Amino acid sequence: MVPNSAKEVFILGLTQAGKAFRPSDWAERLAGVMSQFRPGGPQPGSHLAYSPWCIPTTLGGIKCVIVHRDLHDHDVMAWDFCLNFAKDNDLQLRFEAPGSVAQ
Repeated sequence: MVPNSAKEVFILGLTQAGKAFRPSDWAERLAGVMSQFRPGGPQPGSHLAYSPWCIPTTLGGIKCVIVHRDLHDHDVMAWDFCLNFAKDNDLQLRFEAPGSVAQ
């Protein structure tokens, strides 16, 4: 469950057992699927850039996707898709950047 106070959810490319998630481009694939969910809705060519609400990155050497709470406010099903992706693949979630104290 995501705390209501969390502005962002970090889906880490690590399983609950601490193993790296494969394939190695999973973060880019997930963010690519979510590219249409953006402020103002999909526009011509918007599939060519990541949504500001779902961004693939690497933090502390760990691949991750940052999912912003605004996605939830825009489309609950898209938010649920991201969180269910993490759950279905047994991925770790953080509610602050990896390396911070809170989890």
